[in-house]
Amino acid sequence: MALPINIEALLNGSAVEWERIEFKEGWNPEDVVQALCAFANDFHNWGGGYLVLGVKTVDGRPTLPPSGLEPEQADACQRKLLELGHLLRPNYHPITEIAKVEGKLVLVVWVPAGEMRPYEAPASLAKGARQMLPYIRLHANTVEAKGELKTELYSLANRIPFDDRQNSSANLTDLQPTLIQNFLAQVKSDLAAEAARLSVDELGRRMQIVRGPPEAPRPLNVGLLFFTPDPTRWFPQTQIDVVHLPEGRGGDQIIEKVFKGPLGAMLQDALGYLRNHVVTQFTRKLPDQAEVERYANVPYAALEEALVNAVFHRSYEEREPIEVQITPEEITILSFPGPDATISMEDLRVGRGVARRYRNRRIGEFLKELELSEGRGTGIPKIIQSMRGNGSPEPAFETDAGRTSFLVRLPLRPGPKVETPVSSDGSRDMGTTLGREEVIPKVDPIVLGRMTVSVVRTILTLCQEARRPSELSRFLDIEDRMLLLYGYLSPLMEQGWLVRTQPMSPQSPTQRYVITLAGQEWLTAHPG
Repeated sequence: MALPINIEALLNGSAVEWERIEFKEGWNPEDVVQALCAFANDFHNWGGGYLVLGVKTVDGRPTLPPSGLEPEQADACQRKLLELGHLLRPNYHPITEIAKVEGKLVLVVWVPAGEMRPYEAPASLAKGARQMLPYIRLHANTVEAKGELKTELYSLANRIPFDDRQNSSANLTDLQPTLIQNFLAQVKSDLAAEAARLSVDELGRRMQIVRGPPEAPRPLNVGLLFFTPDPTRWFPQTQIDVVHLPEGRGGDQIIEKVFKGPLGAMLQDALGYLRNHVVTQFTRKLPDQAEVERYANVPYAALEEALVNAVFHRSYEEREPIEVQITPEEITILSFPGPDATISMEDLRVGRGVARRYRNRRIGEFLKELELSEGRGTGIPKIIQSMRGNGSPEPAFETDAGRTSFLVRLPLRPGPKVETPVSSDGSRDMGTTLGREEVIPKVDPIVLGRMTVSVVRTILTLCQEARRPSELSRFLDIEDRMLLLYGYLSPLMEQGWLVRTQPMSPQSPTQRYVITLAGQEWLTAHPG
C-alpha cells in the first residue's frame, strides 16, 4: 500500500506537523515499539504519525542527504516491525515503504491512529521484562502517559464502535455527493444549502463521516453504509431478505425479495414493500353496534419498529443478512448478533430492556434524522404496545445462550370470518354473505377524491414506463402541479400502486413515477 504523502515533502516538514514525525538514524527496537505505541494512541487526534528510519537529525531537524540504510537493513527492519507489532497490546501493525531520497534508502513507517486504543508497549525489551506502559506524543517526543495524562488517554480512547471507525480500504471518492445532498435535503438540514459547493472532504468532516489527517482522509464505516450505492463492497450481506412462505415452513412455495443499497434507502424500500404487500387492513362489523372495528393482520408500527431495530442493532462485521420470514401464522425478523449482555431476556419480554451501550450509535443518529428511530430504547415497548393495540397475540423475543442472534416473532391476527348461507342442497352459496362479520376491502380509488376507475387506469397505464410529473400533467391535462401530486399521485402511492423512482429525494427535479407490481395486478383486474 503506497503512503498518502510525498516522501521529500515529509522530510522537509511541509507535509505534516513535526509532532507527527520521528526520525531515527539507526534501528533501536525498544525506541521503535514505543514510538509505534505513541502514534497509534493518537493522544492529540492528529491521525497518527510517521517514523522515518535512516535519517540523522540535528536539533530535531533531519539532515540531508540522509545517512540511509543498506538494502538488507531495510528488509530486516520490515521483518522486525512485524514482530514488534505483536508486542503491542492490543496488536498493531503499521504500513511501511522503502523510498530513495538523494540516492539513499530510507524506511518510512506510517502509523495511522489505532482503532483499538489505548495501546501499551513494553517498557523494556530485556529478557524477562514484563511491564507494559502507555506511550503518547508530546512536543515531538515519545513519553509515557502518567497521572492525569494517562487518565485522559484512557477516558478519550475507549474502544471505537465499528460504525464510527475509519475504513482503511476506502477513499473519499467512494462517497457519493448526490446521496449525501439528497439525505441532507430529506432531513431538512441547514447544511443542505451549502452541500453542493463543499468538497467531499469538508462536507464529510462537517457531517462527521470523514476523519484522518489532511494528507490521508478516510471515510468512516457509517458514511460508507449510508452514502455509497453498494455498501456490500465493504460490508458483505448488508441486505434485507424478505421470504414469503405461503404454505408455511413445510411447504414447497417460496417467494423471495432482496433489498440492498444505501442503508437508509434499503430500509425505507423494505418497509414500503412490507406496508404495501404484507400489511392487510380489515374492518369488522360488531354485533348490534353501528361502530366497526378496524385492525390489521399485523400493525405496521410493530413491523416498522422490529425491522428498524434489526438494522440499528445488527453487526456489520458479520456476513449475515437480516431475514424477514412471512408465513400464514406469523412474521419473524432475524438478525445477528443478539442483544447486548447488559439486557436480560426477562426485561425484553416485558418491554423493559434498555441498553446501557449501543452497538451502532452513529447508525442510530442517521436513522433518527430519517425519523425511523428514536435511539432511546423505545423500540421493544412500541412493538408490544402496537400489537396489544391491534388486538394481536403477544410478540415474542428470542436469543440463544451465546447471544449470537435475535429473533422477533409477530403473530398475525386473522381476518374476520365470513359466513356463507347453506342452499337447499346443502352446498354453500358463495354469492351471498350472511352473519355479523364481513371483510370490507381496501378502499377502491373510485372513492379517492376526484378520481374514477378510468382515471386510475389511465395513470397506471401511463406509468408502466417511468414518467415525470410534467409528462403526466400534459397527458391528463392538469396544469396545477400540486393538484396532480396530492390529488392524483399521492392516493395511488398510498394504495401501493405507484412509487417514486427516487424515494430518498421526493423533490428531485429528475423525479419520476412508475407502477408497482400491485398496481399492475389491479390494472390487469380492471381492463378498459
